Amino acid sequence: MKASSNDKKAVILYGPPGSGKGTLANLLTKNFGFINFDTGQHLRGILYNPKFAKNKRIQKEKLLNQQGKLNSPDFVLKLVAEETKKIALLGSNIVFTGSPRTIFEAFGDKKNKGLMEVLGKLYGRKNIYIFELKIKAETSVKRNSYREICTICGQPSLFLYTGKMPCCAVCAGPLEKRIDDNPKVFEIRLEQYQTRTQPIFHKLKEEDYKMYSLDAEPAPYKIYQEIVSKLETK
Repeated sequence: MKASSNDKKAVILYGPPGSGKGTLANLLTKNFGFINFDTGQHLRGILYNPKFAKNKRIQKEKLLNQQGKLNSPDFVLKLVAEETKKIALLGSNIVFTGSPRTIFEAFGDKKNKGLMEVLGKLYGRKNIYIFELKIKAETSVKRNSYREICTICGQPSLFLYTGKMPCCAVCAGPLEKRIDDNPKVFEIRLEQYQTRTQPIFHKLKEEDYKMYSLDAEPAPYKIYQEIVSKLETK
């Protein structure tokens, strides 16, 4: 389904590691014609690309990623804004998994337009929907401790509901742990979300964006149904 210029939507999914952002974005992509812009995946595709092995800036950003820290806001904002404009030109809905991640990425400064302003011009403020996926700290730890991703199609293994899988349930590809899912890096990622991303929420609410807090403890399909109900509300 291709969205018209009048009804195309931009959805931002926020939540700590393991809250289900990727799974929900994939459901929106499959059922509603969204293009899933996974900022983390896009960044990893650049940071771990061998052709950039001698690029000092990218290698510096790669080290931050390996440590579980957020990449430099100016570096991320430029990449995300460029890709967002390309997707908007296609006339497609877009869903972000966790981006913008910092105050600067969201709102910019006097010299740089933040992603929220970019989205407002491309999609219209009334068509921007923001969802905060809330889970307990112990749930986040458990999900990330065992999470595996398909090396072929990128789908996560939902072991909590299916049990341990020998291969991907979608394409039967081999599963592996994600680079930034080891316990030490996970702790840093969670701290970064709490200290650098959550402060964005106050300003989003202050500026009257459509923002919804959802309990993300239940199975993903239940959260998905809640999101769809908000998107379909006129």
